[in-house]
Amino acid sequence: MTKTWRPATQLVHGGTLRSQFGETSEAIYLTQGFVYETSEAAEARFKGETEGFIYARYGSPTNDMFEKRMCMLEGAEDARATASGMAAVTAAILCQLKAGDHIVAARALFGSCRWVVETLAPKYGIECTLVDGRFLENWENAIQPNTKVFFLESPTNPTLEVIDIAGVARLANQVGAKVVVDNVFATPLFQKPLELGAHIVVYSATKHIDGQGRCLGGVVLSDKAWIDEHLHDYFRHTGPAMSPFNAWTLLKGIETLPLRVKQQTQNAAAIADFLAENGKVAKVIYPGRKDHPQADIIAKQMTGGSTLVAFEMKGGKEAAFALQNALEITKISNNLGDSKSLITHPATTTHKNLTDEARAELGISPGTVRYSAGIEDTDDLLEDFARALKQVIG
Repeated sequence: MTKTWRPATQLVHGGTLRSQFGETSEAIYLTQGFVYETSEAAEARFKGETEGFIYARYGSPTNDMFEKRMCMLEGAEDARATASGMAAVTAAILCQLKAGDHIVAARALFGSCRWVVETLAPKYGIECTLVDGRFLENWENAIQPNTKVFFLESPTNPTLEVIDIAGVARLANQVGAKVVVDNVFATPLFQKPLELGAHIVVYSATKHIDGQGRCLGGVVLSDKAWIDEHLHDYFRHTGPAMSPFNAWTLLKGIETLPLRVKQQTQNAAAIADFLAENGKVAKVIYPGRKDHPQADIIAKQMTGGSTLVAFEMKGGKEAAFALQNALEITKISNNLGDSKSLITHPATTTHKNLTDEARAELGISPGTVRYSAGIEDTDDLLEDFARALKQVIG
């Protein structure tokens, strides 16, 4: 029956394991290790001849439930839950590469993601080429004989550019490379990278999956063969494992994911349309609007807009700060995907470590603002923005 369940049902019931006590809510197995009936049973477990858990760094019943539920939602064969979104990104990329290999990555990435491919990987002899990911010819032109991984976000952080995932996957398949997609901004409800041809999907579960500002988490999803060949040993020996308590918290969060994302998207669309009509705003980028630069690609690969809005204030940093400081409901924070509306100034927060030139290439100006819609009443949010904008000079 589970294969026929729709997402909202999967996210409440998928992968549930119950103990002999028949608990309604999933149990939290806060244990480092597990015991065996006999020495022979321990030997068989370590040999992989029998199923079961060995050590919490490798996996636990609570983590297993979270991984199985994410697999059902994503349409993946296997997954590993990690301590954070960046642990997931780093593991997904490095577990399959060695010195002399080459990464092609979209230049529009979260600051820490760029650091992994642009600064960390080269320390270990792994080359990286950054491209403007909006155009497939840039990906094709960057391919080298040693290219092994293509890495991208879509929509991107923070300017909400959209990349043709299916097109990038076709190019990767031609040279035997793997496509890793950070799907955080779209959520698994609005975009299915594996169905579009990507090989590996990563999430910061800290964002929409928890969605209530409580804990960190990440997850890597792919087919079982790739997990077994590349991620399994890396994961076991380097230790980026998720805490069972965080896995339990995420299981509770994921139950309401469709409800929250629906309201967040409705709010984001309303704010985007409102800002687009305001004279103090120079530009609005929102995947749900027809004027989005990649609207044709969005129509092919996304089933919904986004919970995020990017916009540029005409008065630059001063106007952006004034707006953020004047908002009452929306809080200033670099997080996103939360039940609470959040806003940040990327040039001084999430992307502050980039050079001025690199930020300009990405379209991050001093006036760029990233808004993450919460689940508040839409009219309250609109009234809050209208009042705050009136306080911005210009």
